[in-house]
Amino acid sequence: MMRAYLDHNATTPLRAEAREGMIAAMDVAGNPSSVHAEGRGAKALVEKARGQIAAALGAEGADIVFVSSATEGAALALAGRGLHGADIEHDAVLAWVDADLKVDQGGLVEVSDPQASTLQIANSETGVVQSLPDGLAVSDLTQGFGKLPLAFNWLGSQMGIVSAHKLGGPKGIGAIVMRRGTELPAQLRGGGQEMGRRAGTENVIGIAGFGAAAEAAARDLAAGLWEDVAARRDRMEAILLDGEPGLEIAGAGAKRLPNTSCLVTPGWKGETQVMQMDLAGFAVSAGSACSSGKLRASNVLRAMGYDEAAAAGALRVSLGPLTTDDETERFAMKWLAQRRKHQARAA
Repeated sequence: MMRAYLDHNATTPLRAEAREGMIAAMDVAGNPSSVHAEGRGAKALVEKARGQIAAALGAEGADIVFVSSATEGAALALAGRGLHGADIEHDAVLAWVDADLKVDQGGLVEVSDPQASTLQIANSETGVVQSLPDGLAVSDLTQGFGKLPLAFNWLGSQMGIVSAHKLGGPKGIGAIVMRRGTELPAQLRGGGQEMGRRAGTENVIGIAGFGAAAEAAARDLAAGLWEDVAARRDRMEAILLDGEPGLEIAGAGAKRLPNTSCLVTPGWKGETQVMQMDLAGFAVSAGSACSSGKLRASNVLRAMGYDEAAAAGALRVSLGPLTTDDETERFAMKWLAQRRKHQARAA
C-alpha cells in the first residue's frame, strides 16, 4: 500500500538539512557553558542556530531563548500573568490564560486589550490566520513559522513561541523570541544558561537541527513553494466539495495557512474518519495531535459556533512541501468513497 502523510500540522518529517546539522553537532564534545576550546565550539553551534532562527523569523536584534518545546515556551511566557486568550488556542496556551476573548464564525478573534492578551498567528486545526494587534503580549507562532512570511520585528507582539518540529526540525526543541530587554523570570533555575531565563545545559544537537531547518524553511518560503501547496490544497477541496455537497470547510472564508483543510461532516465522527483513512493509507487527524485520544469535540470549532455534532465530525488534512497532486487526489477520492459508505450504513 502506498501511504501518504497528510498530517504536517502535527509534525513534519525531518529535513535533510536538519539531519546533517544534527549529525555534525554530535561530534562536538564540549558543554556550551565551558570556556575551553571544546566548550566554545559547542557554544558557536548554539549561537549559529540562534542567528539562523532570527534571520528566518525576521527577529534580528531580538532575544531568542531555547526551550524543550513550544509547550514549555508557553508555560515560561504565560504562567502567572493572567492573560486573556480565546478557546481556539492550543491546549498548552489555554492552560495558562483566561479563555474569554470572542471568536467569530470565521475563526477570527477580537482583542480589546492587547497588552493583557495572547493570540496565535494561525490555528492548527482550521488554518485560520489572525491579524495580530500592536502591543500584543504573547503570540503562539508555531504553525505560521515556515509557512507564512513572518517578520517578528513587525508583528507587534512582545513575545512569540516557536517549535522546530513544525518546520522540518527535530522534536524536543523550541524557542521563545522576545523584544530585547523584555523581563522573563526563569522557571527552571540553576545555571545562567540562555541569558538567565532557562537553566540547564543546552540541547546542542537539537538546536543545531532547529537552526538548519529554519534556514531551509525560509528558502522554501522565499522560492514560493507554499504558494504551490495552497494551489494543491484548493484543488483537493474542489474535488471534495464537488463530490459531497454537504461538506463544509471550516474557516474557508478567512485567510488560512496554505496547507490546511478542516473538513466538517456532522454525524460522522472525526476519530472514525481518521481510522478509516489510516487503513486506506492516509495519515490525517481529527484535530491537534496533543488532544488526540481525548474523545471530545473540537473546542476550536465550538468556539466558532459549530454545534457538538459538527465539532465532533471534523477531519484535519495538512499538506507538506513535498505532498503531491497524486496524493491529494487519491485522498479525496478515497474520502468520498468512505463518505458514501457511511451514508449508506446510516440510511
